[in-house]
Amino acid sequence: MPEFVEKEAKTIDEAIQLALEELNIELEDAKVDILDEGSKAKLGIFGGKGAKVRVTVNIPDTKIVANFLDEIINRSRSEDDYPKYIITEEEEDGIPVIKVNISGNDVSHLIGRHGDSLYAINYLASILVNKGKEDYKRVYIDIEDYRKHREETLVSIANRAAARVTKYKRPVSLDPMPAYERRIIHSTLQSNRNVVTESQGIEPNRCVIVKTRPYVKKF
Repeated sequence: MPEFVEKEAKTIDEAIQLALEELNIELEDAKVDILDEGSKAKLGIFGGKGAKVRVTVNIPDTKIVANFLDEIINRSRSEDDYPKYIITEEEEDGIPVIKVNISGNDVSHLIGRHGDSLYAINYLASILVNKGKEDYKRVYIDIEDYRKHREETLVSIANRAAARVTKYKRPVSLDPMPAYERRIIHSTLQSNRNVVTESQGIEPNRCVIVKTRPYVKKF
């Protein structure tokens, strides 16, 4: 679908309607620039000039996410079984964030094994929101607070592994994790003075190794 079209008609309203129909969007999802208001011929004599507009697709990011979720989670299901979701937009550390919380009676399939399906949905939504835009906007999708609880678990796993490495001076290999979860392990232990972390292996069996931080002699 083109990002914008220019249309000419007898009136501004007619030109806008032609553009909206070609773009297949509603007026609320469009930015309208009037290029020429046109002019009417005097005394009914031919020679009047048509109005010209440029209509640009301008769908709100929250609506882009909502439309995507409707396609992904609600397709081929009756309305009564639809998972519900709440979308909010806020700012964290100077970065705009679209947050989505999905809930429902049967949403485990949307989470997947180790959150694989959830992370894939989040990744695709982020691509759609940021496509063709210079300013990055973060998308954070959670299902029944899975990510919140999983992050708390991962922080605990990271700290326990660090304590074990510090005590026994031997590396600890954690279970294979998706990239998002490995980043949480790395982030949790990056300020730990006793250990370092690194990822090893090939997806989907890539995992984090926690090991003793090398001693650097100071002169």
